[in-house]
Amino acid sequence: MEKNELQAIWKTLDTGGQQKSKEELQLLLRSKARHTMNRFVTETLISILISAGLFVYLIITSINRADDMYYLAINIILMVITLISLVSGYLSWKTLRGSPSDQPLKVWLEKRTRVLTKWLYGRYCKLYLYLIPPLFILILLSIHVYFEYKPFLEVLNNAESVTGLLVALPIGLFVSFFTAGRIRRLRKQQLEFLLDLQTRLSGI
Repeated sequence: MEKNELQAIWKTLDTGGQQKSKEELQLLLRSKARHTMNRFVTETLISILISAGLFVYLIITSINRADDMYYLAINIILMVITLISLVSGYLSWKTLRGSPSDQPLKVWLEKRTRVLTKWLYGRYCKLYLYLIPPLFILILLSIHVYFEYKPFLEVLNNAESVTGLLVALPIGLFVSFFTAGRIRRLRKQQLEFLLDLQTRLSGI
């Protein structure tokens, strides 16, 4: 959610708050909180589906290339990382989902903003910067080698294949970092909105 959009929402609340009862204001804030939180839930679910799809791909390609030990080593590393991502994503989704109707909105928000703040500003919040390059390289190798229909070492000894990898690498890394950075900025804006909403709830 863009900053000016947030300001527009609060301007509406500030100008209309005097005419609204406490119950009406609570319903409005609950709706805004649920709408914003659903974005986090949707993004987390999408990441789970992507990880699940990658995991299935890794299993299928590993079975088809069971005689290529180098290729299997790459896929096994990726499978371990993907499995960790799947479990982490599921636990996050489980924490973030749920309706605020079954508990006080302030309590519901505090629990989730605590988790989101840890994600975006915690000790390991920039870990993705170090994970993207090796993960992208391994995934690129796995896909490229598999669809070359040749053993791993044979592909790497082919000048044309190596050239293709070298061309795809910087482009793919740029797109990956750009996308991750944009998603992170949007998530920070959404979290700021939820924290602002949480602060306002204390004054109601």
